[in-house]
Amino acid sequence: MTDQNKERKGRFSLGVLTGALSAMIIICGGAGAVRLFSEIRNGDYTSENVTESDVNEKLDQINGLIEDYYLYEDDIDEDALIDGIYSGYAEALGDPYTEYYDEEQTEALYESTSGEFSGIGATMSQNIDSGEISVSNVYEGSPADKAGLKQGDIIYQVDDHPTSGRDLETVVSWIKGKQGTDVVLHVLRGDEEIELTATRDIIEVQTVTSEMKDDQIGYIAVSEFDSVTYDQFAEALEDLETQGMQGLVIDLRGNPGGSLSTVTDMLQLLLPEGTIVSTKDKYGNTEEITCDGTHEFTRPLAVLVNQYSASASEIFSGAVQDYGTGTIVGMTTYGKGVVQQLMDLGDGTCLKITIAEYYTPNGRSINGTGVKPDVEVEYEYDEDDHEADNQLQKALEVVREEIGQE
Repeated sequence: MTDQNKERKGRFSLGVLTGALSAMIIICGGAGAVRLFSEIRNGDYTSENVTESDVNEKLDQINGLIEDYYLYEDDIDEDALIDGIYSGYAEALGDPYTEYYDEEQTEALYESTSGEFSGIGATMSQNIDSGEISVSNVYEGSPADKAGLKQGDIIYQVDDHPTSGRDLETVVSWIKGKQGTDVVLHVLRGDEEIELTATRDIIEVQTVTSEMKDDQIGYIAVSEFDSVTYDQFAEALEDLETQGMQGLVIDLRGNPGGSLSTVTDMLQLLLPEGTIVSTKDKYGNTEEITCDGTHEFTRPLAVLVNQYSASASEIFSGAVQDYGTGTIVGMTTYGKGVVQQLMDLGDGTCLKITIAEYYTPNGRSINGTGVKPDVEVEYEYDEDDHEADNQLQKALEVVREEIGQE
């Protein structure tokens, strides 16, 4: 597996936790959740007639046993115990996409879906064997770039914190911080020890990359559908247009999803007039998001997907497939056809809850089945050429053939 494909797979694993399709509508107070808790406490929601007194009595019993017998009582985090009750309550629904987030997790969730954070604009990786933290990429014009940080630098200290023995997540948390504050990085560059000072700023995650391939075929890769993704996609599309693009490949492999509004806005730049996606909630209420067709993409198009393309990626590929405006290439997608909404619980925590199923323009539900490609191509790792990508080559071939037929 190439580094690129390992990154895609890792990104998908993270996406299942924090990047699943979200309507991104924040409802303050969480009144619905409060009502549900109340019904269960009052015995109105279960067949066993569990009352508030029963719940409190059992919790008191468990607490008493912990106080009397638990070996590591001094290490108990009471806040974590309470959050555990909320997490377990949501988890007991049996829905992998409905989750409770504590304050720290909520902050990280909102940051991940916005596509912006306060930091220095560099990505890092950790060597599994040595534990060294190295710089894998530096965003152009970022605080890290201005400070002189280079790809390949090994970070051995952040401010007065040595990185030896620390995991990557901890080191990254030291580097991130409030906008306008400084962070001192001590790095090894070859045999030279260098001290660099970077001033933290708001960093926009680059979720879209693009380039012009041979035969004037444009290529756009979208890693996730965050708030910043639409502008990046529109800019990439316009740039390729000005270069004389004759066809286009959009790569959604490993894309775990993201914002519903972002993916539908992006499809407004490609689809003909009609429905983009429709949703149906628990009450049978349906909602359609439509396209006016003013920006319909009429040149040859291929959309690359794989088994890690989920949620918003499936809305995108499913719509393109239903309208016949492009060819879907790769492997059958993940099969996540439900919508989540973030509910603000009013205390810095939130509940991400499944609220609806979604359907492609032709009324297909892909939940549990995924989007089956028009041209199925399984990824084959080439030991002689680590950069080889047979799936991408097939997508380019499909577009090239269509250009030749025009």
